[in-house]
Amino acid sequence: MIRSVSALVLDGLAVFEFGVICEVFGIDRSADGVPNFDFKVCGPEPGKPVRTSIGATLTPDHGLDALIGADLVAIPAIAGTDYLPEALAAVRTAADAGSIILTVCSGAFLAGAAGLLDGRPCTTHWMHADELARMYPTARVDRNVLFVDDGNLITSAGTAAGIDACLHLVRRELGSEVTNKIARRMVVPPQRDGGQRQFIDQPIPVRCSDGFAPHLDWIIGNLDKPHTVGTLAKRAAMSTRTFARRFVEETGTTPMQWITDQRVLYARRLLEETDLDIDWIAGQAGFGTATLLRHHFRRVIGVTPSDYRRRFACGTGESVCDDGEAVASA
Repeated sequence: MIRSVSALVLDGLAVFEFGVICEVFGIDRSADGVPNFDFKVCGPEPGKPVRTSIGATLTPDHGLDALIGADLVAIPAIAGTDYLPEALAAVRTAADAGSIILTVCSGAFLAGAAGLLDGRPCTTHWMHADELARMYPTARVDRNVLFVDDGNLITSAGTAAGIDACLHLVRRELGSEVTNKIARRMVVPPQRDGGQRQFIDQPIPVRCSDGFAPHLDWIIGNLDKPHTVGTLAKRAAMSTRTFARRFVEETGTTPMQWITDQRVLYARRLLEETDLDIDWIAGQAGFGTATLLRHHFRRVIGVTPSDYRRRFACGTGESVCDDGEAVASA
């Protein structure tokens, strides 16, 4: 059970991600039946301000030694990767002593620098996932999820995914009733479905050669038509085998997988920008039926077309388009 929580703050602290940790663990909600946490804000030197990523300063009341022995050590996003050695040592010591380590967004990089990601599943914001995998090659970075629970290490994706990770940990340690009370006060769902895939911009591949690009352009312009490798190869004046080999070389995937992905992306745009019926969208995107659209859409994006439309539709129904993460029902 979590009773004590220590949040680490260093120069470059991201205010929102730190605020998420404070909101879940630092507010007295005993009047609602939520147990109080012994919450400490810990920095390199008590009483000495650290500079946040927006230029304002924040003054911790406790030093790095207060990380050690806490039930939970929470690490918000902190700009840069040149961390204080004494901060890394304190996080390592806390983990070795049995603390749960929770990171929000790029806080995973600090955990990696402390040696806590080696050989373990983890995540971070999708924009930084490749860099995290490059810097810590033994870490098993999952780019698609909102958070990863690996026992005493919980890592979360970008920004609001930190809320999901914090509430998940509360649910795991204190139960659903406490989690629901905190979530209700925060006006957020106690648990979201889907993952980062629904927030990632997935552009059409552009690395193909000039000679092959027209074939891809034609397919994109005719997604509603039925396609096979054979018919596409014939249109490109190649043998089926040669076309399939060239396609993989040019795009990194098979022809039919690439077409399916482009159909999903086209359907996603129609869901965002129109109020057209999902059956009609399925036909226009080349899936034929809403059932087939739902199957492939959920596989690629992580949620159903209807759920996606509720979150991201621009100017349709009661939805709004705000270019941010959805505040809707990981």
